Amino acid sequence: MSDLIDISVTIGEDLPIWPGSPGFRLEALERMDEGDEANVSQLTCDVHTGTHIDAPRHFVDDGKTVDQIPLDALVGLVLVARVPDEIDTITAEVLNDLGIPNETDRLLLHTQNSTLWSRYPASFQQDYVALSPDAARWVVDHGIRCLGVDYLSVQHYDDGPETHQILLEGSVVIIEGLNLSSVPAGWWELCCLPVKLEEAEAALARAALRPLTV
Repeated sequence: MSDLIDISVTIGEDLPIWPGSPGFRLEALERMDEGDEANVSQLTCDVHTGTHIDAPRHFVDDGKTVDQIPLDALVGLVLVARVPDEIDTITAEVLNDLGIPNETDRLLLHTQNSTLWSRYPASFQQDYVALSPDAARWVVDHGIRCLGVDYLSVQHYDDGPETHQILLEGSVVIIEGLNLSSVPAGWWELCCLPVKLEEAEAALARAALRPLTV
């Protein structure tokens, strides 16, 4: 039995999407039950659908694209930090209070957002937990190369792009749309591999955690 914990969300018709997104569509092009030789499907969605990574190009015009980011930022030792449920904005003070060790270079923030996936609403939730710009600066200043959050954006829905800009200009690879509902706080092994899309600012990804072996 595998000890991997899948922290990706399932991409399907009921998955919440960012307002204005074209959504998700999986269309059958060939069907064996209709006499075709094989089953072949076509996927239509934007690259920020479900669990995905943001490369610097998302908000930095000359930043690295998905095919240029170092994969080692997304694979290796990671700290899952549990943010108290009463927190709706993660500030630099909140991050300080979490007691994140100085050696942390990959960080996943488990918030009350993860309960949204267990309820799996069909509609987008605007009041999710997200980071403030000063929290983004804290992440960059502490040398964190990879930051993961458990809803569809690292910044609040009504905020400007500053949080994203600070992180991406600081070469932080962002993972958005994680489901951490079954993951206790602590150290884990992370593997998050985005689809290698040429010149793209983001890409769908599959992410998993493995317990550390003693």
